[in-house]
Amino acid sequence: MKIGVLGGTFNPVHIAHLRIAEEVRDSFGLGKVLFVPAATPPHKPLAGDLPFATRSQMVQLAIAGNPLFAVSDIEGKRGGKSYSIDTIHTLRLEYPDDEFFFIVGSDSFLEIGTWRKYAAIFALCNIVVVERPGAVVASICSSLPFDILHEFNYFDAEKRLAHKSGHSVYYAKGVPLEISSSVVRRIARLGGSIRFLVPDAVENYIKEHRLYTHDG
Repeated sequence: MKIGVLGGTFNPVHIAHLRIAEEVRDSFGLGKVLFVPAATPPHKPLAGDLPFATRSQMVQLAIAGNPLFAVSDIEGKRGGKSYSIDTIHTLRLEYPDDEFFFIVGSDSFLEIGTWRKYAAIFALCNIVVVERPGAVVASICSSLPFDILHEFNYFDAEKRLAHKSGHSVYYAKGVPLEISSSVVRRIARLGGSIRFLVPDAVENYIKEHRLYTHDG
């Protein structure tokens, strides 16, 4: 089976996350997309210090009823810094016969050279770079760290970077939705409506638990 992997803090999960997952699932014929909430993001502090269990529960609510979406708690169980390389290694052990498509926003991909053991990631799975507003990648090749460029061949007709391992890097434009978790948090903090930015069940959960408010 082809499995998509979409990681993030999901603080909170919002409509753009779900749309990205659906577009990649549809475009690449994936049998499942795993949402992987980060326990402790390595590159930036977690806004509001919202617990893993709370963020994971919001993802569960967001994808309820969609049998092709699932939540993985591997980063919560592992603890410590949530490095992508460790997550991919664990998933390959759990699903040894499946093919993985690691989904990453173009904004994050532009910083992949700062990731832990980034070169090894390309050898373990396919990567789908999803264009995000304000972070257009003009050339996937030129966005790669220089020290690993020699490991790839570019196929222009397919718009695909082929890694020497047999895995590939793809660039997907999709439908640009300029929604971010930080914007959702700000609106909620100010007491505004977040309807249509997050699924209804997530909106109700945020209100019920008074998340992202000064007394939440």
